[in-house]
Amino acid sequence: MKDYIEERTTALAHYIIENNTTVRKAAGVFHVSKSTVHKDITDRLKEINPGLAQEVAKVLEENKAERHIRGGLATKEKYLKLNKK
Repeated sequence: MKDYIEERTTALAHYIIENNTTVRKAAGVFHVSKSTVHKDITDRLKEINPGLAQEVAKVLEENKAERHIRGGLATKEKYLKLNKK
C-alpha cells in the first residue's frame, strides 16, 4: 500500500474518532469520496492498525444507530422552512 494512502487512512480514523463524525462529513473535510473514506476505514485500516479500526467501528455503529433520528430532524427542519415562506 502506498504511503499517502496509509497516512490518509490513519488521519481519517483519528478525525472520525476525535470529532465523532460521519463518513460523509469526513469525506468533505478530506476532499475525497464517501466510498474512499468507507474503504479506508473499514478495509485498509484493519491492516494498518486493528486497534484503531475497532475504535472507528464503534463510532460508525453509533452513527448508524442514530441516522434515522438525524434524517427525521432534517425532514422536520425542511418543512418548517417551507411553511415559513
